[in-house]
Amino acid sequence: MARGDDEFVEFATASSARLQHVAFLLTGDRHEAEDAAQAALVRTYAAWSRVRRRDAYAYARTVLANLVTDRWRRPLREYATEQVPEGPVPRDLADDVTRRRWLFGALDVLSPRERAVIVLRHYVDLSEAEVARELSLSLGTVKSLNSRGLAKLRVAVDSPPVPGQRRNQESGVHR
Repeated sequence: MARGDDEFVEFATASSARLQHVAFLLTGDRHEAEDAAQAALVRTYAAWSRVRRRDAYAYARTVLANLVTDRWRRPLREYATEQVPEGPVPRDLADDVTRRRWLFGALDVLSPRERAVIVLRHYVDLSEAEVARELSLSLGTVKSLNSRGLAKLRVAVDSPPVPGQRRNQESGVHR
């Protein structure tokens, strides 16, 4: 391997779990998150000579956000019929599952752009300017999406859905 390849392997090893977690928060699907994180690392490797001396993680995160956004714009029409069984769970994870379901239920009330802004702003802890730069949005749009998204989350948290009701994706209103 060339010297740059060794550096990239070290970077990928250190960053892949964080990238997958961010992708999971953006997509809500573990398999899509793994695919998106892997694709982001592939594209980062292609540009490695340019980005290795700068903030390579920020570059990979930007690529990841763009990949996920592109998938929202051109959704894949795939409908899985079965879920692959997971391996045995060594401990009771009921609380973790409950928290995750609650989080993803709350994030489901957001539009894809609101979700991306909320995740990058509040989970990844980027500034509004950094979110705007990564998503190619104006600062005002990021502020607006963040404000609307947080308002929707407050409503979703305060009023849990009634079983059997559908949630309107854009407005977060129960029907």
